[in-house]
Amino acid sequence: MKHLFKKGSDLTNTTLLLLHGTGGSEEDLLPLAEHVDLEANVLSVRGNINENGMSRYFKRLRPGVFDEEDLKFRTHELKDFLDDAADEYDFDRSKVVAVGYSNGANIAGSLLFHYSDALAGAILHHPMVPLRGLSLPDLKDRPVFIGAGKNDPICPAEESEELEQLLSEAGADVTLHWENHGHQLTGTEIDAAADWYRNNKNRLD
Repeated sequence: MKHLFKKGSDLTNTTLLLLHGTGGSEEDLLPLAEHVDLEANVLSVRGNINENGMSRYFKRLRPGVFDEEDLKFRTHELKDFLDDAADEYDFDRSKVVAVGYSNGANIAGSLLFHYSDALAGAILHHPMVPLRGLSLPDLKDRPVFIGAGKNDPICPAEESEELEQLLSEAGADVTLHWENHGHQLTGTEIDAAADWYRNNKNRLD
């Protein structure tokens, strides 16, 4: 997978896995990583799917309707890539925290839905429920931040609440942060995610 890796102050630190939104690239979320943790390693990955010239992490049948079989395949593909990248760059595989927006948040959520140990935690900006009808793995005390917009036309409030419920039922410690906006990523939401990260740093290491 096309990506970039930036070593932080120490390879034993947290590695932030950056996952962009539809049409983005591995450069998009670098400012968020700096805002969250200047000392972390950064692994930023570009989605392998090309949808009319826009990079995505998995196919969709139409806006808001995921190709579930491709989502499952791409989730496993990303998990294998993370395992290989940890070997290549020698970062601590157990300290990977996803920072995803929209489509990137959805693939990060799918990692949580499929694996108990893929991520140490996650910051999910405007995610949807990736899949329904799954038996989720044990996510006991896994810290997860969900940033949501009360007026989000792409990800309705009910979707955010359902995702919070599903992750919580699997044992995750979920913080749901609301903004009175739509699907855009606001400065106050970014600040709230950074504050959440700092408050949970000892659990993410």
